[in-house]
Amino acid sequence: MFQKNQKKVLNAWTMYDWANSVHNLVIITVVFPMYFLATTSTKDADGNVINDVVNFFGFQVQNSVLYSYTISVATLLLVFLNPILTPLADYSGRRKFFMKIFCYLGAASCAYFYFFTRDNVSFVVVAFGLSIMGWGGSIVFYNSFLPEIATEDRFDNLSARGFMMGYIGSVILLVFNLIMIMKPEFVGLTQADSDSGLTARISFLTVGIWWALFAQIPFYYLPKDQVRPLAGNWLRSSFSELGKVLKEVRQNKLVTKFLLAFLFYDMGVMTVIYVATIFADKILHIEKTGLIVTLLLIQLIAIPGSFLASWLSSKFGNTKALLIEIFVWGLMPLAAYFTTSQYEFYGIAAVVGLVMGGIQSLSRSTYAKLIPEGTEDTASYFGFYDIVEKIAITVGTLLFGFVEQITGNMRNSVLVILVFFIIGFLLMMRIPSRKIYN
Repeated sequence: MFQKNQKKVLNAWTMYDWANSVHNLVIITVVFPMYFLATTSTKDADGNVINDVVNFFGFQVQNSVLYSYTISVATLLLVFLNPILTPLADYSGRRKFFMKIFCYLGAASCAYFYFFTRDNVSFVVVAFGLSIMGWGGSIVFYNSFLPEIATEDRFDNLSARGFMMGYIGSVILLVFNLIMIMKPEFVGLTQADSDSGLTARISFLTVGIWWALFAQIPFYYLPKDQVRPLAGNWLRSSFSELGKVLKEVRQNKLVTKFLLAFLFYDMGVMTVIYVATIFADKILHIEKTGLIVTLLLIQLIAIPGSFLASWLSSKFGNTKALLIEIFVWGLMPLAAYFTTSQYEFYGIAAVVGLVMGGIQSLSRSTYAKLIPEGTEDTASYFGFYDIVEKIAITVGTLLFGFVEQITGNMRNSVLVILVFFIIGFLLMMRIPSRKIYN
């Protein structure tokens, strides 16, 4: 019988946040989108973009729209895969095995970006989608270990610690990569290497190495797979396991109400995270240096923000704490719609940093508390959580890109995000806020 609350295991669990969060910051948020836009755009002598349409396997697509749609498709594929893989992991006892598969898929895809040039954009976009699948696929199995290694009274704090480790680790690697890109001579490279994009491509390689390397710590300390033979029709057994957990989820009204509310407010959160850099670049024309500094500050502010959410939960209960976080989040797209200067954007970014880590860590720990105590199907339960999150990302980014495509103005897409938060807030109000969660 595995003993919960072992310090070395809890610390090792948080190290996967440290390992994989570099994908979110370096690949999703900062370096990759900037390099992607620069590589797929044609500029005139004054630096103005005169063509941002790229050829994707014969289809002519605007680069920012292609970026958004790639995220949507990758997450949608996970929506179809997870209902098969998570119950299979529970049924076969191979949870850590599947976590490793997705981890290495994501890390290898990031390393492939080292070869990113304008000539192979189509293949890089495919790899970008695979990196998102690797990240999202591994996270569901990682999250499922939370109720197995810790008791309920530690969920909020441990989840917050995980996000804290993720923010710290990703900032460390990003700072190193930015130094390499902006001051290449500090690491033995030249300005010509930076101008040609070599330093940016090396930064993608470092993400793959960092991710795979530090993942070895949780892989070593987390509970070992209790492998069971796959007798008979394993696919049928997998769906049978899924059906059993689905029945349990439907009977738990708090779980279903929470997942519905989570679907809508997470559409807003994840869409902001995925498209904020594109918005700041294309609409506000914020200089890359200022944008990078802002994104770094967001990560640092998110650290106390995670623990602030945990404190709010201890005082008011998880639901009221989430309502506070959602309300603050909802003000951000409204403010962004009217934003015209970089300083206004910086102010919005500071507030986003404060609530970004909080709402993510609190959502994860709240859901873990809703899973029936003693269940062995934690991967399947978190599979549903992950499916909802992936649907949120898919629908959110898809609608964001669609509204921009039909209106020609990304600002209009921002109002869609506001609607997500309003609906999520109203749905969360239906869930009683009780301190029994704590």
